[in-house]
Amino acid sequence: MFQHKNGIGGGFSSRYRTRRLVWFEIHENPLTAILREKQLKAGSRMRKLRLIESTNPGWQDLTPGH
Repeated sequence: MFQHKNGIGGGFSSRYRTRRLVWFEIHENPLTAILREKQLKAGSRMRKLRLIESTNPGWQDLTPGH
């Protein structure tokens, strides 16, 4: 979380300056998490926006301690 919030590491968060955690899921194991990530990436942007707004309509930062 620290790296994402501070743009460290040169990945997606650094490149696109994403700083807020607005949605997340917890999975029992890495395989189910990876499968879910692929499913989400295959969906439309509108579907992703609806998913976020269904649980976090104000787009509040969900980072612990924030």
